[in-house]
Amino acid sequence: MQNIPEIENLIKLISKMPGLGPKSAKRIILKLVNNRQELLKPMAKVLHDVLHNVFRCKECGTLKSNSNDCANCKIIKNQFNKICVVENIADQWAIENSNIYSGYFHILGGTISNGNNQRREDLLLDSLVQKVKNNKVEEVILATSATIEGQTTSFYIQDCLKNLNVKISRLAQGIPVGGEIETLDDGTLISAFKNRKDINKN
Repeated sequence: MQNIPEIENLIKLISKMPGLGPKSAKRIILKLVNNRQELLKPMAKVLHDVLHNVFRCKECGTLKSNSNDCANCKIIKNQFNKICVVENIADQWAIENSNIYSGYFHILGGTISNGNNQRREDLLLDSLVQKVKNNKVEEVILATSATIEGQTTSFYIQDCLKNLNVKISRLAQGIPVGGEIETLDDGTLISAFKNRKDINKN
């Protein structure tokens, strides 16, 4: 294989993508290089636009365009009475695609565990508490993964909200131990939402 630094660097970067290794990265790069005008050039522009114009909302944690207000934060202003708390944006998208839940999302951007440096500020927990206090929120749905880190985070959020007059529930049947929200099928998510449990009194 030719030793071209630009290609080597691109292979290393693309190989870091979920589900992709060096072989897949090489196939993708060859496709791009062989289709410069149709694929490579417009992709370079789109990546530039995403880099400079798409950010994580500092209130709810979802993605927003720099030129527009956060669409998710607008939802809470419509007085939806539930907040669904998820670990990441992929979880939000999975739940939205299932059509089982319509309302406001709070995206943590990670979990609390001994193995990482996630802080309360990083997970936007103060923002979550304020949303519950300042809006007519009747229920907070904890849709964290059934991993040790996900459960630890769920318990921590429950503790943060314990003095507020709000129902706290978590997804129940259908979530396998160690399962991650983004990998679940629609039927499993629907079952989990319908059978969520009230945990305020646990």
